[in-house]
Amino acid sequence: MSVDPMAYETQFFGFTPQTCMLRVYIAFQDYLFEMMLVVEGVMLKKLDGIPDCKISPSQIRKCTEKFLLFMKEHFDKLFAKMEEVLLQLVLNIPKNVLLPEDRVQEQYPYSKEEFQALQDELQQLQQQCRAEAAVEQALRAELEEQAAVKAELEKILQCFDGLENICREHGAGNFKESFALLTQSSKKLQDVLKDVEEKSKKLKQHDQLM
Repeated sequence: MSVDPMAYETQFFGFTPQTCMLRVYIAFQDYLFEMMLVVEGVMLKKLDGIPDCKISPSQIRKCTEKFLLFMKEHFDKLFAKMEEVLLQLVLNIPKNVLLPEDRVQEQYPYSKEEFQALQDELQQLQQQCRAEAAVEQALRAELEEQAAVKAELEKILQCFDGLENICREHGAGNFKESFALLTQSSKKLQDVLKDVEEKSKKLKQHDQLM
């Protein structure tokens, strides 16, 4: 079999010419084996009709195998010549022929250096695209976080608006002043509660000593 990769022919046909020739070879070989079995079967039937025949089926098989080996050797030689002719004249694309999908290369030829430069530029653009995609993803995450914070702030503002309305309904005046007074009162209550807790602890300790 030919060892030439024949890449251009593979691009055109969609299969390697060597694979095609191998399948043809296998098909011819299988047909040869089947033909020998048919010939052997016919010979065995003919011998069954001859009385006192001294030729045994095993001898027929040996003769069939010997003849098959002879045919295979000649077949391999003939097939090698046929393969050479087919690969050169039938399954071969001449060097001066350009496939339609490759004509763009003829219109816009590039040297290896120019092609490598394009490859490098393409790689840089791909890296930039990945970096921009990562930045865009980070910005989207930040916008989502800001939207969540904004929603929470709107809830707080609505709560303050409701408290201010309640203060107005009860004549508490300015909500900020009322909130400041409420904070001071809460602090005083916390101090009183702390004082009560300390006195309660002292009383418990006194009762335990008594």
